[in-house]
Amino acid sequence: ALRRSLTRHADDDSVYCVAVNPSVLILDDDAAKFAALVSEGAPSIEIAICSEPRDAIAAYDGQQVLFGSPDKIAEVLPDMPAIEWVQSTWAGVTPLIQLERRDYVLTGVKEVLGPQMSEYVVGYALAHELRIVRRLEEQRARNWWPGKSGALSGKRMGVLGPGSIGRAIAIKARSLGMAVVGLSRSGAEVPGFDSVYPATHLTEFLGNLDYLVSVLPDTPATDDLLNAETLAELPTHAIFINVGRANVVDDAALVDALQSGRLAGAVLDVFDEEPVPLDSPLWDAPNLLMTAHMAAISHPDLIAPIFLENYRRFIAGRDLVHVVDFEAGY
Repeated sequence: ALRRSLTRHADDDSVYCVAVNPSVLILDDDAAKFAALVSEGAPSIEIAICSEPRDAIAAYDGQQVLFGSPDKIAEVLPDMPAIEWVQSTWAGVTPLIQLERRDYVLTGVKEVLGPQMSEYVVGYALAHELRIVRRLEEQRARNWWPGKSGALSGKRMGVLGPGSIGRAIAIKARSLGMAVVGLSRSGAEVPGFDSVYPATHLTEFLGNLDYLVSVLPDTPATDDLLNAETLAELPTHAIFINVGRANVVDDAALVDALQSGRLAGAVLDVFDEEPVPLDSPLWDAPNLLMTAHMAAISHPDLIAPIFLENYRRFIAGRDLVHVVDFEAGY
């Protein structure tokens, strides 16, 4: 762990330091990359960089600002009493929400991951319509298979969670001719959606979808929202895509729906346990595609500008952006 404000050496990628306050502790696998980007935008910041919690404890010297991945920060935050503000490098902040400590401001990541998420969702929807997996299987079997493709145009997508990522998905889907509806607590109108249902109308929302996409956060209100009863409300031809959080769906109910043919398929990027255990029934569920939590990556060059904007606000005593409501969970 190095406590420093970073500048680049002219001849290589080495990093050197000049101590200036207010100081920041960065705890993330990409801490050095984040630090280099932060120092380019604000050269006077004193920065300590760590990739492991144990090193962060050693590097902690009364910093007020902590920047990094929520899982690692959750391990050290109880031992850092001076911290006043935590900037997450992830969209999801569940490890911090689950802590008892809440005497600080927590800010999240918004408005930057939507493009990646929307391409992932539309990419897998297109793969389903074009029957790409089936065509590859037939090719490997040396079968000349003339099965027809479908099309996204004219299909209906429902998005659980019409926030910034949900809006990006909706706009992308609508550009391909899809109708897109959302579901939120309030049911308030959201730009980019044809309509938005209130959470109390979940059954009506699910009833005529071709695709169901979840970008919901992990909160008590979203636990097992999609269970055996609610999954049964979807048409049998529907495809479920989860790029939000795993708690929203009951895995056993999902596997059962796929095995019984009550659901045509699913794409999962998030899971209760990652990596997925080898004995999990998810591996063998029919028409289920899994990816290793990579639908959107928190690239440092996307996240650092959010931190810098909030850092300037922090030292100026102004309200921060993307503040997380501990009670709501997002």
